[in-house]
Amino acid sequence: MSQAGDIPVLKASVHDVRYLSALLRGVNFANRATVTVTEKGLVIVVEESRTLLGTAYIFSDAFDEFIYHAEAEAPEAQGSQRQQQTVNEELFSAFEIPLNIFLELLNIFGTAGGPATSKPGRFKAWRKPGDESEEHESDGGEGGGAQDEGSSNKKAKTGQFFGGGSERKTGMRLTYIGPGYPLTLIVAEDASGLTTTCEIATFDAEPHLELPFDSDQMMLKIILKSSWLRDALSELDPSCDKLTFIGNPSDVPDAGAHTARQRQRARMQAQPNFRIEATGTFGNTEMDYPNDRDVLESFECEAPVRFSYRFSHIARTIRALQTSVKTSLRIDNEGLLSLQFLMPSSTPRMNPVEVTSNFIEFRCLALEEDP
Repeated sequence: MSQAGDIPVLKASVHDVRYLSALLRGVNFANRATVTVTEKGLVIVVEESRTLLGTAYIFSDAFDEFIYHAEAEAPEAQGSQRQQQTVNEELFSAFEIPLNIFLELLNIFGTAGGPATSKPGRFKAWRKPGDESEEHESDGGEGGGAQDEGSSNKKAKTGQFFGGGSERKTGMRLTYIGPGYPLTLIVAEDASGLTTTCEIATFDAEPHLELPFDSDQMMLKIILKSSWLRDALSELDPSCDKLTFIGNPSDVPDAGAHTARQRQRARMQAQPNFRIEATGTFGNTEMDYPNDRDVLESFECEAPVRFSYRFSHIARTIRALQTSVKTSLRIDNEGLLSLQFLMPSSTPRMNPVEVTSNFIEFRCLALEEDP
């Protein structure tokens, strides 16, 4: 169990669950999620088919309150060896929860900025009598168009990425006493609104897929605005079978050309620096990206790269991509794909000056194709 006197391993709270919900929805593609708690924050890990690994890094300053107490004793099965390891290693606690249930509880009042899944939730949003007129306001488009002109840019930015034009907010406080105890949530609609207490069963954390990315073996690295990649993936046919990422070094094709026509012909014959190729039943789709700072903020490629991935796995990243501002795409020499999505910064009450940018990372194994 936990420490003497049942001192909670974790106590955390937020005054607005929209930011937290957006981060969690980005990796909500499997039934179970492994939650790792450290002094620095939370790490949420979800995997699929032993091929795709999604990880949300939520640092402690994303919360209004974040208090972590390490478990008093290590499990007896690990003995003194574990106690020695914790001297030099960071202490942590880990457990599993049904992530979709957790998200539905955060949105129990309908003000968390979006549904937990693409399917209708099992919980209906609670509304106080006379709130029917506010239904359309809470479903407002991006940026919350019904806001005052005097609203701050930060508030408009939050509405743009996390939806919801209503000023109603849902606060949340969670408590985790330790192994064997449920995760307790107190969810409240504003300071004077309804309050509900929920308990989510926790499970012992099982070993999950490990996909270490070796930066020394990296063959392709691209940083671009998320909107560019989001628009590209939205244009693809959902029936596509696989997605191929192709990278070529930034050569200077017109180095030996002397006239404008020769330079233009050389550019047309040159290989694209970055290409996304989708293959499906109804044909192929190719989208090329030039090495232009207006498109690719950073491009590193020392040798030609070509690896394919199952499109259904890449499609799992869409939800995180929609709420991110920048994307980092990396591929190593074995085809391991790393997609990191930088999320817009929140403004917590705990430390509004120094804010750490939270992010979501997906790692995916390449398909084994015949040469």
